Amino acid sequence: MNTALARRPDLDASTVSRRGTRASIARDFGAAAASYDRAARLQRHMGQRLLGLLPADRADEVTDLGCGTGLFLEPLQRKLQPDGLNAIDLSPDMLDYARAHRAVSARWLAADAEAIPLADASQDVVFSNLMIQWCDDPETVLREAFRILRPGGWLVCSTLLDGTLRELDRAWQAVDPGQSHINEFESPATMHDALARVFGGGEVRQECIVLDYCHPADLLRELKDLGAHHKAPNRRRSLTGARRLKQLYHCYPRQDGGSVAASYEAGYLIARRPSGAAV
Repeated sequence: MNTALARRPDLDASTVSRRGTRASIARDFGAAAASYDRAARLQRHMGQRLLGLLPADRADEVTDLGCGTGLFLEPLQRKLQPDGLNAIDLSPDMLDYARAHRAVSARWLAADAEAIPLADASQDVVFSNLMIQWCDDPETVLREAFRILRPGGWLVCSTLLDGTLRELDRAWQAVDPGQSHINEFESPATMHDALARVFGGGEVRQECIVLDYCHPADLLRELKDLGAHHKAPNRRRSLTGARRLKQLYHCYPRQDGGSVAASYEAGYLIARRPSGAAV
């Protein structure tokens, strides 16, 4: 089997990116495996949108890249009826949860999306819901998706874009000016340009999703339950005390009635590997 792992010997769990080490990302999401599904409001919404962007025809080989707890493995199996379904995630604990809770026949692979252990031109569809924003180099992931897709194969991928969690960011800036307290997200233009370089085209559709919370603490709890809290290696680690959090809650903008909102800038990437395109 011709795999990308052999092409990327630099990848290991200790490699530090602007979004943390691979080991810390896998650990955080693994620790959230049992709580993830009940907190996954955004993930369900965006995954359903992705399902609607899939080709109508069945597909022989399908990969869910960053499958997490496997929320969309069963829908993918029903919609595309593949002969082979690959469930890939960086976190072995997430894969264990998915294997135990999803009624699918899948090949379970603990692997990095920047080094996918699948053969060249072996997949008809790569589906990836809210994973690529955790990778240090989204273009490398897109190149890996291109590599494993057969000519004519489809990539449907969702991500979060710049402007996500802006209310939380502004509140933190009022409490701790100049310090980053949310994860870094790419701009729509960056993602569009990366698609164009890799696939020769493609589309980035955008949507602003606003979720309501009774209190800012509920937002922070949801992010933790998802394993999606701030992971940058240079993040400030001394601001989790009650006093700082109280300041954050005070600065967070309130809606009528005292509830709060969080904005998520969703990006849906759709691209097709051209027939006859070389790796």
